[in-house]
Amino acid sequence: MICSGFFVTSGEVEFCSANPILKYTQDDLSQRGVFGTLFCTNFRVTFISDEKPQEKTDKTFKNKLYGENDIPLMCVDHIYGVYDEKRKLITGGLVKNKYPSKMIIHCKDLRVFQFSLTFSKEEDAKKIFQGIAHHCLEEKSLKCVFAFSYMGTPSPEMQWKQETVMFDSPEDWTQEMKRTKANCRLVTENENFELSQRLPKYFVIPLTIGDLFSYQGKGLPIWCWSHYSGCALFKASFPPVTQEDGDFQKHLDTMINAVAHNHLYSVKTEDLSESLPNIQDIQQSYNKFKQFFLIENSTDFWLSDVKWFSSLESSGWLDIIRQCLQKAVEVVECLEKDNTNVLITEEEGTDLCCVISSLAQIMLDPYYRTLMGFQSLVQKEWVAGCHAFLDRCNHLHQKDKEYHSPVFLLFLECVWQLVHQHSPAFQFSETYLTVLSDSVHVPVFSTFLFNSSHHRESVMKAESPLAQSGPLSCPTVWDWSVQFDSKAQNFFFNPLYLEKVKHDRAVRKPHKPKHQRNLSLPSTAFKTPPKKGFFKDETDSLKKMLRVKRLSRWRGSPDAPAATTREFFESWQHRPLDYHGLLLPCLDGPAVHIWMQRYLRWIPEVYILGGGSVAVMTKLMELLSQVQDLKRVLEQRDSSQAAKLDHRPYFQHRLLSFDSSGRLSSSFPFAYTCYRSFKPIIPTGLMQSLMVTDSLASQEDEASSVVSFV
Repeated sequence: MICSGFFVTSGEVEFCSANPILKYTQDDLSQRGVFGTLFCTNFRVTFISDEKPQEKTDKTFKNKLYGENDIPLMCVDHIYGVYDEKRKLITGGLVKNKYPSKMIIHCKDLRVFQFSLTFSKEEDAKKIFQGIAHHCLEEKSLKCVFAFSYMGTPSPEMQWKQETVMFDSPEDWTQEMKRTKANCRLVTENENFELSQRLPKYFVIPLTIGDLFSYQGKGLPIWCWSHYSGCALFKASFPPVTQEDGDFQKHLDTMINAVAHNHLYSVKTEDLSESLPNIQDIQQSYNKFKQFFLIENSTDFWLSDVKWFSSLESSGWLDIIRQCLQKAVEVVECLEKDNTNVLITEEEGTDLCCVISSLAQIMLDPYYRTLMGFQSLVQKEWVAGCHAFLDRCNHLHQKDKEYHSPVFLLFLECVWQLVHQHSPAFQFSETYLTVLSDSVHVPVFSTFLFNSSHHRESVMKAESPLAQSGPLSCPTVWDWSVQFDSKAQNFFFNPLYLEKVKHDRAVRKPHKPKHQRNLSLPSTAFKTPPKKGFFKDETDSLKKMLRVKRLSRWRGSPDAPAATTREFFESWQHRPLDYHGLLLPCLDGPAVHIWMQRYLRWIPEVYILGGGSVAVMTKLMELLSQVQDLKRVLEQRDSSQAAKLDHRPYFQHRLLSFDSSGRLSSSFPFAYTCYRSFKPIIPTGLMQSLMVTDSLASQEDEASSVVSFV
């Protein structure tokens, strides 16, 4: 549908607009740009240029919901106004009286937009500024989010969503328990949330737990995954306990013993709130980190470039990523090497527990390294696991910053590190992870809109315009056809992925040591299990033994876990490489990299024309296409193999046609062309000040009037 000269999404309503507005190109401080109309709708802020495009480009990787000049309202991070050449952060108080001459918008996907309001009529400029500030920054109710107005038609391309296990039914959990051979109990008593509104609708617990209704479900160990040897990973909400809470402490001890009963009466626990940064630390660190990528002009970039790496390191964000990966490796070591049950805890059990449990499963289970497996993992541990997406992502712009934290982005950062280090082990690409991180802030999908399963169901029923016929239905993010056509979705797949031959990924095969990159189990794993009456007679002494074991493993010497984990990694590293077995990350300083595609894709100064990862990937996709062609020819010659044609995504040559045009850069597929000069110049005065500050006076370029970087 067309509204005021631009296409709108179904359910989209225009609030206000202004023309002419100058959109700066951000090439330098010359204030050059293009004129057009700025709109604000219930879905986005969008700029429509008055100029006709000089060259019509048929983009292979195009988002159907929003374009390069569109900002979903939920994606707006901060708005700055320039008043009398002074830059101020916009708050509610600054909106009422006057409007700035220039408006700068920082987005959560790290894009930066700059608009001059001085060419519009005063009334129009004031209206568009106040409208954007109000709809992007003011607190709002959930029913105002565009997802409840969106009326997109069901897509015919629903295969991905159907293959993704949603974990919203007992059958999904039963199938997962069967796949991993878990010896646990499925809980359906919370189907109507009578047990707890903070617990999932369905979940799995150890067999020996009887009373579910004590303490509103707090302390219940929720099953995450089972190792082939029989031990398992659990997570739980363990609120702080005081000396006066003796009964509750007994309840927690009972829960720990139930986990121990799962396998060989052994358990190791870890309180993640004590060993990892809290959500406020994560938020503060990321706020510092992202500032180095929100570039408003070339001068800002070159000023930050001098101390770029040291500044990034000082933010602490990379160190938090390293700590999370380290903790996940410790969990993997307990399961894989020590053959011991693991219980990870925190106060709510839905933040860092989700991060560590998900990472451990990716390292241990190759199914979760496939695209469908990874999406199912996010559904299980994050969506069904009641991660508070609404609060953590601050979709409603709440003023209370205590609950804001990019925990899910932290998880994706850690996954990217694994993909970067072990690319052939993952079916999905870094482009897929980048798009997923962007999709969190697209106000269309139900996946990231709620704080729990109960919250999701209650809101969907209450806001349904057809409450009599059923609850409101919003698409999930896994229906990628809402955003991309099938041609663009091919970029989600990793051409380096080493697919396992003749292996049904939906069914987990029994363990075969000669095909797995696993360490030998300790001899204690083969001891005869204790007799049934043993626990009843020795309960008190076993509690003491368990408590000592827990403390000595992870809470005693802080250096001990790192040392043993280092030995575990080195032992794994010396074994034959198997991308479908155990996978561990290298955590040495230089091994933890910056997610370049996500953070640098909008900064033209770092673009490499015809180079970067896109050049390598283009060649690999071309070779893959040729190999697939040959494979299909060979298979067709053998009639017995005709029914076993390769079902992997078929990368056709048409995806590579942009290579010859010379327009591709290292930011592809997110940015096709460069809006700033590829030979940025720095005035001599600025360069000299940088050289003096950072002891770079020995550079030979000092004598030049301008410095050119090729």
